[in-house]
Amino acid sequence: MGKGTIVLAYSGGLDTSICIPLLKERYLYDRVVTVAANVGQSDDEIEMATKKGKKFADRHYTLDLREKFVRDHIFPAIKANGSYEGYPMGTSLARPLIAEEVVKVARKEKATAVAHGCTGKGNDQLRFDLVIRGAGLDVVAPIRDLNLTRDWEIGYAQEHNIPVPVKKDKPWSMDENCWSRSIEGGKLEDPAYHPPEEIYLWTVSPEKAPAKSQKIILGFEAGIPISLNGKKLSGYALIGALNVLAGKHGVGRNDMIEDRILGLKARENYEHPAATVILTAHRDLEALVLTRQELAFKRMVDDKWSELAYKGMVYEPLYAALNAFIDTTQERVNGSVDLKLYKGSVRVLGRSSPNAIYSGDLVSFDSASIDQCHAIGVSHYFGLQARLVHAQKTRKNPKK
Repeated sequence: MGKGTIVLAYSGGLDTSICIPLLKERYLYDRVVTVAANVGQSDDEIEMATKKGKKFADRHYTLDLREKFVRDHIFPAIKANGSYEGYPMGTSLARPLIAEEVVKVARKEKATAVAHGCTGKGNDQLRFDLVIRGAGLDVVAPIRDLNLTRDWEIGYAQEHNIPVPVKKDKPWSMDENCWSRSIEGGKLEDPAYHPPEEIYLWTVSPEKAPAKSQKIILGFEAGIPISLNGKKLSGYALIGALNVLAGKHGVGRNDMIEDRILGLKARENYEHPAATVILTAHRDLEALVLTRQELAFKRMVDDKWSELAYKGMVYEPLYAALNAFIDTTQERVNGSVDLKLYKGSVRVLGRSSPNAIYSGDLVSFDSASIDQCHAIGVSHYFGLQARLVHAQKTRKNPKK
């Protein structure tokens, strides 16, 4: 007697494709239900996952989560200047949402377990497991549980006549959503290997970017981008437009050594044109409207938020508390930022906001609004304790 139904988080890639027969052959499940989540990857990828899921699984769902992903995960990341070790996070933002939606399907299908295609070396296994176990369901991870290698998987797929988008000479593992695209695996695992241009799909090489720069204007409301060059757009549409625009100028590539949750160092390649531009503009606008104290404290909050988001710990109570603080600061992050895109770089040209706490009159050298003599008293006491300590050292060691 079999184990009944299991639901599989399904991308249509190598790992999840071979999970379908493995779950029946090795784990003895009677039915495998696949769930593909559209979080802004290419239409071809969604179509491929849908066709393969319908062909090889007992039942298949394709869920359109694009707007929800932007609203519930990317917008908070923008407000928090979400980045991990210097790059805008993408995969980590999508995983909790996908896991939650797969759990909903599992309940609908009366399944007792949820499967995923994560390895035992990466981060996604933890992000998925946390949500699935939090729902009281069992976790099955064939790639991790059976300690499978990439070469074995390719051979197994060929034996079962399962088409997969990788070859032994180009075994790239890619993950894509509207905010970011990651490429890893194969020769890319070698930190010294120079990645070929073929791995990049969203960005041109900065050397091949247009010789003429392009200026754009991003409008923000409550910390969220709402317009591009004066035209109001939905979050998803704005991100898509910026991915194309900034990608043409070679903006948004990262090739880095990343510290995974388990402590492993890994070589990672990313593309995130829109994220790079939006986060650059958002940080700059914050500097115009938030106080020095708010900015200093928010930098610490942003770092902690990013750490929790990277780990997929969206159920951690601190995560909700940090979001509450961040949302309060964003009430005044309104205005626009002028930027220039040029050969892989994005530079702020100017910014304006109705909530700016900058005063041209007060800061100008030609202004008489502030009596400069008032600063004399401040100067007498500025750094007083440090001056006293320095004076003591000087008395003890006059030659110094």
